[in-house]
Amino acid sequence: MKKTNIILTLFIAVFMILAGCSTESKLEGGSKPEANSGGAASDKMTIGLSVSTLNNPFFVTLKDGAEKAAKEAGASLVVVDAQNDTAKQISGIEDLIQKKVNLIMINPTDSDAIVTAVKSANKAGIPVITVDRAANGGDVVTHIASDNVKGGKMAGEYILKTLGGKGNIVELQGIAGTSAARDRGKGFHEAVDGKDGVKVAASQPADFDRAKGLSVMENILQGNKDIQAVFAHNDEMALGALQAIQASGKNIAVVGFDATDDAIKAVNEGKMAATVAQKPAAIGDAAVKTAVKVIKGEKVEKFIPVDLELVTKK
Repeated sequence: MKKTNIILTLFIAVFMILAGCSTESKLEGGSKPEANSGGAASDKMTIGLSVSTLNNPFFVTLKDGAEKAAKEAGASLVVVDAQNDTAKQISGIEDLIQKKVNLIMINPTDSDAIVTAVKSANKAGIPVITVDRAANGGDVVTHIASDNVKGGKMAGEYILKTLGGKGNIVELQGIAGTSAARDRGKGFHEAVDGKDGVKVAASQPADFDRAKGLSVMENILQGNKDIQAVFAHNDEMALGALQAIQASGKNIAVVGFDATDDAIKAVNEGKMAATVAQKPAAIGDAAVKTAVKVIKGEKVEKFIPVDLELVTKK
């Protein structure tokens, strides 16, 4: 019996020693806590970019500029396409928040509706930059865009010069609720309103879309025979309006905004009168470079403008 007790005691002692070694191995050895796979926890910066739509050449170029700058900075860029759907954009931003990206750049589909998504990012501690179009609320570190009011005014003044200060003008508006549509329209009206002999004969939305630009312009031409010029808030609508004008056989000056490749080609061929270049690749580049500064804790201006340029036939 005595012998049995001694063996049992030795067995318990050995078991306790082994258990102690095993515990020490788990806490101090090779088993480490898993690293967070999100951008915020890794050494490489991860920047989210929510684009209103990649069905528009302007925003494709903006994205390309951002991707190039991210590659040069050694950062990872995650792009989500809202396809001009506000609910889809908010959902995409929530996904970026879940991925724990270091910063989110937003090109809003709707400046009012996007506020909830901006506030969600704020709550998660993720800084937000708006690009090309502003948000009407939430905490935004900086806004990077061309001066759309100045661009609209530039277009209006060029139209007045082209018409010799007299004529009837059509305005094709962008998506209601976007800062770009609001500001470009504001600048345009600052240039043309109240001028003797000048009338804005029609001002209708075509949602920054080429097909809608075509159909809206067709309808306007049916009801307004005496039109001398068109100002479209973007080139896609301008090119759609141009199709309608060509089909009607009329000679009407068309001025767009964005300076997309198709628009510049139309200007150089003498089909469009002009387009306002706001350099989307430069906007994307500036956005990423600013994002890197923000992530590193550097201070940036609340508004970072990108130069505009009026493009006419060479």
